[in-house]
Amino acid sequence: MKWLGLAALCGCSLAVQAGLTAVERTLQASVDAIEPQYLALLERVVNINSGTHNHAGVKAVADEFVPAFEALGFTTQWHDGSAFNRAGHLLARRGKQGPKILLIGHLDTVFAPQDKFQRWQPLADGRVKGPGITDMKGGNVVMLMALHALQDAGVLDQLQIQVVLTGDEEARGEPIELAVAPLLAAGDWADVALGFEDGDSDPATAVIARRGSASWRLEVSGKPAHSSQVFREDVGFGAVYEMARVLNAFRTELSDQPLLTYNPGFVLAGTDVEETAASRGRAFGKANVIAATALVEGDLRAISPASQTAAWARMQAIASASLPHTKSVFTYQERYPPMAPTPGNEALLALYSQASEDLGHGVVVAVDPRRAGAADISFVAGRVAMALDGLGLMGEGGHTPDEIANMATLRSQSQRAALLMYRLSQRQNSANAH
Repeated sequence: MKWLGLAALCGCSLAVQAGLTAVERTLQASVDAIEPQYLALLERVVNINSGTHNHAGVKAVADEFVPAFEALGFTTQWHDGSAFNRAGHLLARRGKQGPKILLIGHLDTVFAPQDKFQRWQPLADGRVKGPGITDMKGGNVVMLMALHALQDAGVLDQLQIQVVLTGDEEARGEPIELAVAPLLAAGDWADVALGFEDGDSDPATAVIARRGSASWRLEVSGKPAHSSQVFREDVGFGAVYEMARVLNAFRTELSDQPLLTYNPGFVLAGTDVEETAASRGRAFGKANVIAATALVEGDLRAISPASQTAAWARMQAIASASLPHTKSVFTYQERYPPMAPTPGNEALLALYSQASEDLGHGVVVAVDPRRAGAADISFVAGRVAMALDGLGLMGEGGHTPDEIANMATLRSQSQRAALLMYRLSQRQNSANAH
């Protein structure tokens, strides 16, 4: 059974007294004091290439984090990823009482070893450029600073914590069932999940909902013939007109669904079509020949499992109503499940926002789901009572050579996360007392 303290969080007792207690002021001061040592850690891990397919680099980043977790009393474990063709995941665990909190981060980046963008680069305005500095090595450091502050305040023992730092968030391993197994197990254990991605990189927002990520494929066949015979009753419309019919029907018939997008990103069509590699291919055709084959690959983003299921059904029905002498075969593969908005997530955001206000960092509101892509927390959001993401280091330019961190948010984000976790422990204590 998930944590019964959710009832208190969702009810009238959500409001907390403004200002900080003595313990909470200690949390705040600790983050200030420990910042220099964690800045040094962040610089070290940013300077280690950990592109998803650089398995040695991903493991090397994990090796930098292991002593930091163990110094806080965590037991750590490396979950080898050879079974799913990735480096693996770093797992850490601590505590025997209090709310069960899952902390989520990732070790990999989108920057391969041959990329020119490899090093920590301080900028004149106090910001820092670096590969993965916000997505999400900085978020992992925010997590550690918050845990360190809780230990300094003598309250870390009031929490049960599992940490999952995945090594394949940017390019999920296969088979996906093996790649996500440790994350799912931790989600089944936890009451609360906190993700330290950077959300939309705005410290005034956090993530209570993420759209899922799924891929789809449309394979179309038609009857080849001379172009002058197109539309004849015994010839039909050919593969390209059938493909166009399906895509246009997707556009018009699913447009009423909120926050649902479906994008055809790869198209091949002609007399002969050959896929040469993932997302690559060759096509041959002539203007005076009716195309025999068309192929489309795309993705779909939905805000809830129900929305995604309904979209698949409608897309399948559209594809099945083929034009004469054509056939469309529609298939799909779900990748990241949606993180649907829930009352528990909303209550957790309210508690986080109150903590931020009490620390002097301002109100925090929910980010527009269109501005937050899929992330690891999506796999566990439906398994926990409450989930919140976007708690990491903020900045701009993620996934580009201009990835830049606003280093002032290292301290503020760490203080917010520490205070949130402490207040979660106090609410469970209060709920248990009653």
